[in-house]
Amino acid sequence: MTEASESGVGRAPQEFERALSAASAAQAVFEEEHLSTLKRIQRFLHSYPTVVPFVVLMMGVVLGLSVNFNRFATASNLSTVLLQVTIIGILGIAQTLIILTAGIDLSVGVIMVISSVVMGRLGVIEGWPLFIAFPLGLLCGIVFGYLNGTLVTRLKMPPFIVTLGTLSIIGALNTWYSQSETVRSSDLENIAPFLQLMGVPLEIFGARIIYGTLLLLIIAGVVWYMLNRTAFGRHIYATGDDPEAAHLAGINTDRVLLSVYVIAGFISSIAGWVLIGRVGAISPTSGQDANLDSITAVVIGGTSLFGGRGSIVGTLIGALIVGVFRSSVSLAGLDVLWQQFAVGVLIIVAVALDQWIRRVSN
Repeated sequence: MTEASESGVGRAPQEFERALSAASAAQAVFEEEHLSTLKRIQRFLHSYPTVVPFVVLMMGVVLGLSVNFNRFATASNLSTVLLQVTIIGILGIAQTLIILTAGIDLSVGVIMVISSVVMGRLGVIEGWPLFIAFPLGLLCGIVFGYLNGTLVTRLKMPPFIVTLGTLSIIGALNTWYSQSETVRSSDLENIAPFLQLMGVPLEIFGARIIYGTLLLLIIAGVVWYMLNRTAFGRHIYATGDDPEAAHLAGINTDRVLLSVYVIAGFISSIAGWVLIGRVGAISPTSGQDANLDSITAVVIGGTSLFGGRGSIVGTLIGALIVGVFRSSVSLAGLDVLWQQFAVGVLIIVAVALDQWIRRVSN
């Protein structure tokens, strides 16, 4: 044992020992990344996408107060704004679900109109019992939503092309079935007053708020819960953010997409019921700008057109932004074209800001 120890003392160092002795003894140091103020803002907005819409809404309120304080800060003006944004808000919720999956639906407006026409013509002109006519109108929206979802998932067609096609198809069917006739308000009052229920006003703190606005809040609450508290909601976000990764994670992305389009169609048909109460009559030409208005509310509300990021609260704020800015421009005595100009600027700024915020994830 002693001889072995003595012989080991004088031996030459092995190769690995020479390598170890030549190695640096310095310790690795991990420093935190120092972010500029701009980068911190960018990451904050990426984490909280509703902050920007809220700030823009406050700017619109300040603008309205500065333009005409006495008329803007009244209960009647609040009633007008809420009345204008009720339809936009409901369709915006349907559009939000589609855009969260990185799609777009150009047919939500015409689905709303044809659903109202089906309810009205069956219940008033053709004399069907209302408990049959009303559900058939809602079913109409579900069927067209299912058609959109099937074309997107089965034929793998781009949502923009699919809904552009169904926009024309449903529009033609609407003209054919309605025969370009309007169901008058007096006929609705006498035969089917239930269809006008969503237009009945309530007096709340001096403001006249229709039942349709309350229904908007109920729908928003239900969809918010679905998106934020259920597995299906998380699947919607995952499908929109990265469909391939979602598929590898075991999510049936086709089923998610189909379900989203069906739900959007159903919500659009509910908007048709609210539209009847809002207008008081049933016209096949009403709500012509509803598609663009719904997309505007969603985009201004902070939902990314590329999918995977956005919220229902942001969409509601976006709808209010549209209503508040239009009200401000109107109270300023400017022409209607400047309302369109202001909304157009807001859309471009919102999309540009979304592109900038998205760089965080890249």
